[in-house]
Amino acid sequence: MKALFHAEKAGIEGLSYGDLPECVPGPGEVRVKLKTAGLNHRDLFTLNRHQPTDPPLIIGSDGAGIIEAVGDGVTGVTIGDEVIINPGLGWKELSDAPPEGFEIVGLPDHGTFAEKIIVPAENAVAKPAHLSWEEAGVLSLAALTAYRALFTRGKLQSGMKVLVPGIGGGVATFLLQFALAAGADVYVTSRSEEKRSKALDLGARMAIDSSENWEQALGGVKMDLVIESVGAATINQSLKQLRKGGTIVTFGSSTGDMVNLNLREFFYGQFNLLGSTMGSAEEFEEMIQFISKHEIKPVMDQMYSLDQYQEAFQRLDEAKQLGKIGFYIEE
Repeated sequence: MKALFHAEKAGIEGLSYGDLPECVPGPGEVRVKLKTAGLNHRDLFTLNRHQPTDPPLIIGSDGAGIIEAVGDGVTGVTIGDEVIINPGLGWKELSDAPPEGFEIVGLPDHGTFAEKIIVPAENAVAKPAHLSWEEAGVLSLAALTAYRALFTRGKLQSGMKVLVPGIGGGVATFLLQFALAAGADVYVTSRSEEKRSKALDLGARMAIDSSENWEQALGGVKMDLVIESVGAATINQSLKQLRKGGTIVTFGSSTGDMVNLNLREFFYGQFNLLGSTMGSAEEFEEMIQFISKHEIKPVMDQMYSLDQYQEAFQRLDEAKQLGKIGFYIEE
């Protein structure tokens, strides 16, 4: 089968598009013939986490397709079902943190950038009827991350004021859409005028130029909740926008892992700082119900054929995307 896999060299130079053997599903597993797949920042990180001395690895965490084979003991899904892949492996019930052994499709096991993938049957979830194949293929990782950050960790309620710094990427656009659907007032920031304009079109209350003074732009309005995925470059700005007793949920650090934090301001402000990553299978099911109820669709950036991976990865690496980048999977 055709696949995009990483081997022999670190970084994007180790990627190759070619043929790899097709596998047979084992007990409790299904084989999905993929129609589309989605690109995430995780895929960029995987290119350095997967070692050149390791066996070839098919990368990719998001995908959607049709079940074409089932292993022994599989119930609940059948050949011909249209499904999306829940990329979380081994995190079934809602919990404070992932259990030991939790992994994500695409590392260390083969991922979705291939004609076919084998996953546990429970990770093949019925595709929401309102989504196209393009939309379904890019949904899972970003939408689940956004859902847990907002609802499980952030305890989002209707009427809350929410700030999303760095609007434009897949998770950030889901954060905006989910929070709006839940009845929140959403404020965003971005360096890009195009991305700010798109956020306003989607329903954001205000879109701030990241280079502005955020406090002045907000005119004294304080946030109940900030979902922070940018990291060192914005977290102190984000803290300044919180009301006393407000909450920051963080799941990303694209601008660096280490930050300077004024502890006295933090504890005088009675702030809450919470970490979040991905989500459980229970939260995945809740997220699917939520997007189906509100008929939420991913904001789509561009679709590529899998052999155009270099263009797609470059677009993501340079943060040019507005929404989700996806792949058509072709035989």
